[in-house]
Amino acid sequence: MRMLPLSSAAVAAVATALAVLPSAAVASGTPGASSFTITDPRIKESSGLAASRIHPGVYWTHNDSDDGPYVYAVDSATGKTVARVTLTGIGKPRDVEAISLGPDGQLYLGDIGDNLNGTWDHVWIYRFEEPKELADVTVKATQFTVRYADGPRNAEALMVHPVTGRVYIASKDESKGGLYEGPAELSTGSSNVFRRVADVPWVTDGAFSPDGARLTLRGYFMARTYPFKDGRPEGEGERVDAPWQGQAESVTYTPDGRTLMFGSEGVNSRVVAVPVPSATPSPSASAAPAAPGAPAAAEPQGSFTKGAAVLAVAFALVFAAKRLLRRRGRSD
Repeated sequence: MRMLPLSSAAVAAVATALAVLPSAAVASGTPGASSFTITDPRIKESSGLAASRIHPGVYWTHNDSDDGPYVYAVDSATGKTVARVTLTGIGKPRDVEAISLGPDGQLYLGDIGDNLNGTWDHVWIYRFEEPKELADVTVKATQFTVRYADGPRNAEALMVHPVTGRVYIASKDESKGGLYEGPAELSTGSSNVFRRVADVPWVTDGAFSPDGARLTLRGYFMARTYPFKDGRPEGEGERVDAPWQGQAESVTYTPDGRTLMFGSEGVNSRVVAVPVPSATPSPSASAAPAAPGAPAAAEPQGSFTKGAAVLAVAFALVFAAKRLLRRRGRSD
C-alpha cells in the first residue's frame, strides 16, 4: 500500500520530527526479543508476514506490488532470505497485501488490495503448500476468485483461522472497515463470496493466535487484540503496544503464541517483536523454551504513544512551515 505523497514542507517536517525525538521512537524493538531486519534488497515493500511452523525462526513475506509472483522466506536469526518461491498457475498479481498459514500447512497469499476502493469487482487468493525444504523453488499454486457480498472494496488483511481453516479478510476504510468471512471451503469452480460479519477499525493486517482464540488487528496508528468466539471478534478489544513504524503493514504471531511480530515496508525494514502479555503457549508449542533473556512483558520501545508524539511534532512543524511560507509570500 502506497501512502499519499506529502508536500516538500511536510517531508522536511517529518524528517525533522524524527531527528529531534529519541531514536527509540522509531522502533528498535523490545530488548531480548527476536526482532530482526530484512536485509534482502529485493524486498522493498514487505506487506505481510507469516511465521513458519516447520522452519523455526523463519518468516514468509512478499512485496506489495510491482514485483511478481514471489514469496520470500527470511531467517530471523540473520535477516537474510533463505528461499524464494515462484508461483505458477496463476495470473499476474495486482496488489498482494497479506499472507497467512492455514492448519492444512498451506500458505494463503491475498492479492486483495484495491487502492481506488472499488475498481475491481473481484480479487484473488493464491494457495500453495509451505515448502518443506528452504531453497529457491517454483511451485504450482491454486487460484481462488473472491467477491464481497456488499460490493468491491480495498483490503490489506487476510487471516486463516488456525483451527477451522476458514479464511477472513478485513477491509481497509478510514470510517468503518469490515471483517469478512469466506465460505467453509474455498472453491475454484466459482467465485467465493465473502460476507461481512463485524465492523473493524482501519486495518492494514491481522493475525490469529495459534490456538485461534484471539484475533489481533493492526493499522497505521493502532493495534488491538480481540477474543474470537463463534467466528466473530468480541467487544472493543485490548490495546497492544505496537511499535511506531513509518508504514505499518504486517503482523503475525510466533508459533508458540508468546510474541507478536510487527513489520513495515521499506528497504531494510525492521520486524519488531512484542511479547504478548500473559500469553498461554499453544499446546503444540508448549514445550518450546522462551528465548534466552526475553522479558515476560515489557512495553516495547517505539510504542504507539511515541508514534503519536512523532506525528504531533510533525504536524506542528508542517503548520509552522505553511505559516512561514505564507509570510514570505506576502513580503514578496
